[in-house]
Amino acid sequence: MREVVSELGATPVSAGSPRVVVFGDVIDDIIVTPSGDIRPDTDTPARIVRTAGGSAANSAAWLAWAGCHVDFVGRVHVTDLERHRALLVEARVSPHLLGEPDLPTGAIVVIVSADGARTMLTQRGANAALSPRDIGPERLARAHHLHFTGYSIFRHARTADFPDLIRRAHDADVTVSVDPGSAGFIADFGRDRFLEAIGEADIVVPNLDEGRALTGRSDPSSIVESLVERFPLVALTLGRDGVVLGTNDGIRLSAPSKATRAVDTTGAGDAFCTSFLSVVLHEPVRDRDVLERAVSRGLDTAARAVAVVGARPSPTA
Repeated sequence: MREVVSELGATPVSAGSPRVVVFGDVIDDIIVTPSGDIRPDTDTPARIVRTAGGSAANSAAWLAWAGCHVDFVGRVHVTDLERHRALLVEARVSPHLLGEPDLPTGAIVVIVSADGARTMLTQRGANAALSPRDIGPERLARAHHLHFTGYSIFRHARTADFPDLIRRAHDADVTVSVDPGSAGFIADFGRDRFLEAIGEADIVVPNLDEGRALTGRSDPSSIVESLVERFPLVALTLGRDGVVLGTNDGIRLSAPSKATRAVDTTGAGDAFCTSFLSVVLHEPVRDRDVLERAVSRGLDTAARAVAVVGARPSPTA
């Protein structure tokens, strides 16, 4: 794994690189890897790592690592503004953070099992106050693409703000991608409500559980067939089984995972999604060859992500 991923370095940002606006969650991750089975009512030795996370902020970092200009819009507690700004700058992201005086910075405890699977305990905190209205027309006017995750939708009081944001993006000739984020939260929020909120998106990148929650189907190919009736481009991630992709003009392809070892799968979906997007956004035409390269790049980056603890790329990688 180390030899494979060491060949995949960060892509330099150039004057011609696409500019992407990412908005959404910023989280403080507490990643717990128990040394064995968790014992109730007593101690269990564990490795505990504290790191910055949040699906949208992770996506911003990976997009910058993949060679895009990235503006990130999010909310944290006022006392954490400088810390999270510095972390995003270190990741080559331009931060546009808003401070919340009464809500804490979001936090997640991630419990990682021996096989790399995750159990997540989530406090949304300041992320719950983030709104699509935080993205003004001047931000979209400079962008080529807008990316956000389902976490920004689930607790937002005005669901209609999201179709409005997508329309505003399209009016500015900005394409839109969505990572649905959480099968459990989709079920809680309501599938139809969620699909209505993202219905005009150009690219959707769910994982298998999210695809099942969005379609009611179980087979990956069937999920993709259902989703491309709504969205022009769908890339369904399958963990160890790789990716299945479809477009509304008939392209279908699949590819196996490139990961040979999983230390921590936190952020693997973000890593795939954003490296996949970076290839698609760099290319003027989305033909089969481009999509194959995009999937391959995404799988390379996901393999890199799961080989280390933490959800963002190393700033020195």
